[in-house]
Amino acid sequence: MSAPSAIPADFSSLPLPSTLLEGVSSLGFAALTPVQARSLPAILAGRDVLVRSETGSGKTVAFALGMLAALGTELQVQALALCPTRELAEQVSTEIRRLARRTPNVKVLTLGGGVPFAPQRVSLQHGAHIVVGTPGRIEEHVRKGSLTFEHLKVLVLDEADRMLDMGFEPQIAKVVQRVPKARQTLLFSATYPPSISGLSAAYQRDAQRIDVENGSPAHGPADGDASQGNTSGTAHRIVQHFIRVPEARKLSALAAWLAHERPESTLVFCNTRLECASVADQLGARGWVVSSIHGDLAQRERQHAVRLFTNGSCSVLAATDVAARGWDIPELSVVANLGLSRDPTVHLHRIGRTGRAGATGRVVNFVSDEDRFACDAIERTLGALVWAQPPAPSPQQPPAPRRVTLLLNAAKDKKLRAFDILGALTAEGGIEGSAVGLIQIDDDVAYVAIDRASADRALSHLRERRIKGRSVKVRKATLELRQPADAANS
Repeated sequence: MSAPSAIPADFSSLPLPSTLLEGVSSLGFAALTPVQARSLPAILAGRDVLVRSETGSGKTVAFALGMLAALGTELQVQALALCPTRELAEQVSTEIRRLARRTPNVKVLTLGGGVPFAPQRVSLQHGAHIVVGTPGRIEEHVRKGSLTFEHLKVLVLDEADRMLDMGFEPQIAKVVQRVPKARQTLLFSATYPPSISGLSAAYQRDAQRIDVENGSPAHGPADGDASQGNTSGTAHRIVQHFIRVPEARKLSALAAWLAHERPESTLVFCNTRLECASVADQLGARGWVVSSIHGDLAQRERQHAVRLFTNGSCSVLAATDVAARGWDIPELSVVANLGLSRDPTVHLHRIGRTGRAGATGRVVNFVSDEDRFACDAIERTLGALVWAQPPAPSPQQPPAPRRVTLLLNAAKDKKLRAFDILGALTAEGGIEGSAVGLIQIDDDVAYVAIDRASADRALSHLRERRIKGRSVKVRKATLELRQPADAANS
C-alpha cells in the first residue's frame, strides 16, 4: 500500500471522519505541524510509519487521530499505545479524549504501574476501545489474562528510544507476541540509535521513515533516512549558555542567575536526590517558591509537585532524570542544568523540555572542572558551546508565581469534568474565563489554576456554589501534598 505523495496544509484536507474534524476544530487546531503533515497521510492510509520527532512536535495528535480513525463501533480493544512512563500514558490518554470529544462513546483506558492492579482489571471487564499504558503493566495484564488483543488494529510505540533505554524491550516483545500480525504499527522516537532500526525491522512491515525537526517546514521532503538523522533537532531553536563556576558555588550561581533573569518557570536538573533537596532548601530560603521531585518520593507526591509547577503556582522545580521522565510541561521558560549528564542523549532530552512546538527555549548550564568530560561529549554532539559570565548577586526579591492553584476534593470519582468546574467559576458574576488556567483532574482531586489577582475571589465563589448538584470542598494548594486537619475545608 503506498502513501499519498501530497503533503496537506491543514486538517480539513485529510481523509478524517467528520466527527474527528469537528473535534480538531473545537480545540482550535488549524495548520498542521511538520510531523502531522508528513506522517498523517501515511497513517490514515494504513501504512506503518517510523518517525523521528521531538517531544512537543504534535506527534501525539498524529497517532491519536490515526487510532481514532481506525475504530469500529464495537466495544473491543482496537488500539494500543505503549509509553515509557505512567505520566506520559496519562497525557496521551487525555489528548485522545480531547480529540474524540465530538465522537460518541469512545472509551479510553490508561494502565500504568505504581497504582493497584485490581481496579484496572475491573475497568477492563467493562470494555475499552483504546488502551494506553506502560509496557510492564500492559504485559502484566496480558500475562494474567485481563487484557487480550484479538481485535487490535493499531499498535503505537511512543518514545520508543526511551522505552528501550529504560529496559522495557523484553516486556514490549511479550506484548507484541500477543497482538495480531495483521495490524498497523506506528513507531515514534526522538532519536535513531541502532536499536530503533532493530525494533522497526522486528515489528513493522515496509515502514515509511519520516525524519522531522520541529523547525523544519511541513512541506519539505516527504521522507527522511532513519539511519542518517541528527540526534535531535533541538539545538537550532534553543538559546543555550554554559557558565563556569566552582562546584561548591553552583547553587549560588544558579540563585544569582534566577534573580537576574527572573524567568516565570525554571526546571532545574540535578544528578542526585541530595542536589534536588539542596536546590529546594537554598532557593526556598531566598524566597523562591520551589519544589523538588526525585525517585524516593511517592508517585502521588511527584505528581502534586509537577501539577503546581505546570499550573504556574511554583516557580522552580528541581528534578532528577528518573523523576522527570514523562512529564509534559508546556510553556517552560528555562531549563537549568546544575549537574551535567555525560550522556549527550540525556542532555538533549533535558533541554528539549523547553522550546516546545517550535518556540524558542532557553537553557543555562553551570559547569565546574568536574564536568569537563560531559562538556566534551555535548560539544561533539551539538557543536561549539557558547560561554557566558555568571551574573552578580541581585538584591531583588523573587517574583511571586503568576497563579494560585485551588484543590477540589471531587474529580473523576464523582464524574467531575473541567467544563463543570469552569462553569461553576464563571457563573453568575463569578470569575472571568481568562483568569482560569489549567484544570487538571485526577482520580480524587482536581487542580485548578487561577490568576493570583482572582484567587481569593475564586475560592469564595466556589465555596458558595454547588458543582453538579454537590457541595465541593476547596482550598488553596501548598507545596506539601498533605494538609493539616483544620485546613481540609479552608
